[in-house]
Amino acid sequence: MGSTSSAARETAGPATTGRRGAVVAALMLSMALAALDATIVSTAVPQIVGDLGGFSVFSWLFSGYLLAVTVTLPVYGKLSDTFGRKPVLVAGSVLFLVGSLLCALAWNMGALIAFRIVQGLGGGALQGTVQTLAADLYPLKDRPKIQSKLSTVWAVSAVAGPGIGGVLAAYADWRWIFLVNLPIGAVALWLIVRHLHEPERETGTHARVDWAGALAVFACGGVLLTALVQGGVAWSWLSAPSLALFGTGLALVAVVVLVERRAAEPIIPGWVWRRRTIAAVNLALGALGLLMVAPAVFLPTYAQSVLGLAPVAAGFVLSVWTLSWPVSAALSQHVYRRIGFRNTAMLGIGAAALILFAFPFLPYPGQAWQPTLLMLLLGAALGLFQLPLIVGVQSTVGWAERGTTTASVLFCRQTGQTVGAAVFGAVANGVLAARLGGASDLDSVTRALGSGTAPEATRRAIADAVHAVYLGSSGAAVLAFLVLLFLAPRKFPVLKD
Repeated sequence: MGSTSSAARETAGPATTGRRGAVVAALMLSMALAALDATIVSTAVPQIVGDLGGFSVFSWLFSGYLLAVTVTLPVYGKLSDTFGRKPVLVAGSVLFLVGSLLCALAWNMGALIAFRIVQGLGGGALQGTVQTLAADLYPLKDRPKIQSKLSTVWAVSAVAGPGIGGVLAAYADWRWIFLVNLPIGAVALWLIVRHLHEPERETGTHARVDWAGALAVFACGGVLLTALVQGGVAWSWLSAPSLALFGTGLALVAVVVLVERRAAEPIIPGWVWRRRTIAAVNLALGALGLLMVAPAVFLPTYAQSVLGLAPVAAGFVLSVWTLSWPVSAALSQHVYRRIGFRNTAMLGIGAAALILFAFPFLPYPGQAWQPTLLMLLLGAALGLFQLPLIVGVQSTVGWAERGTTTASVLFCRQTGQTVGAAVFGAVANGVLAARLGGASDLDSVTRALGSGTAPEATRRAIADAVHAVYLGSSGAAVLAFLVLLFLAPRKFPVLKD
């Protein structure tokens, strides 16, 4: 396939370092930056809008970043397999830092949104390449340790992001939200340039890059994800803009298939979906992204509106799963070495399904410790589910396919989250409309609660809406369980290190 010799690429082997610890530190810093910037802007929106205006489109500060990260993951995965991890990570870091600097210099909301997209283009390289390098640097027996570290960094950074953003906006200036990336990112970039050394690879002739496929994947993903993100928010699901975007997206899917079938080195190779192990992990982690929407998006609203907690206390109810998730992930190696990757993941997602299903049975209004305990247990269950799948699937491919494989897994998880936000948002709004009548939606009802004008019936309606979302999330967990049961092989075809 193509001018790049497959055999030559396989001999490249894992990355080697003069100081592996320095490279790991760089990976953790890079992961922290990518996770922080997905959430750090949320609490600074009032200050940003007050300075720049553009309230009607501020949601694109989040959507634009996440869309850019998601649609570039497959492209960066293939590029890292073609040219090596280091050049992709360096280029992505530079792009992320340039985007951060431009965000800090933005003069209006349109410019800030555009520069957030530039940030996201770099963030896609950070996410995918960091996870791939972690597998390159460590043999199978040691991968759970590095992956659990990265999981801890990701979880803590994502949860801490809103708090850090709020502090910087209140006591400094919202532009510091982006400026603080520069010294941290510069240190990570220096460590990568100085200490990461990959073996020279004999490619024979100049490697061919499927730029047409990359453009098609980018366009297709961007259109479909935009339709999902904005549907039911900026316009109704059956409106002309929504139908036009979905129609264009489906047409671009056909274009992607056509282009990739003809490409010598496709961005999304067919083997990603033809191999049972990779296909099963992709689908299972897509379901993980789907189910994570319930706690990540709806639990804080439930904690404030139904339990009556302050924002900080509501954030704590959510954040406890960042304590149990990495601990469970680190300990999962003792389980999958006995019963295998698939069975360990099935054990974790089966437990998660039961925990999510239990949420609607909590008493009303209940005590804060009750959802907190469920979140602690959910984090432990998902740690037992996700890490064995990532470590397992990375161990079934050689160096020359690991970047593409890792990127496909992360892409499916990100896409699952986008789909989940759209689907469960519609479910929650539908339940509210049925309980309260009219065109009630979760955002307007939550604002009314914040002003202290909403009656008790509204709080009960919110509880019912969140309960419905959790039931749907439990269904997504069952779907992941069935995918592993019927599609994944009993024993992953692990390659020798």
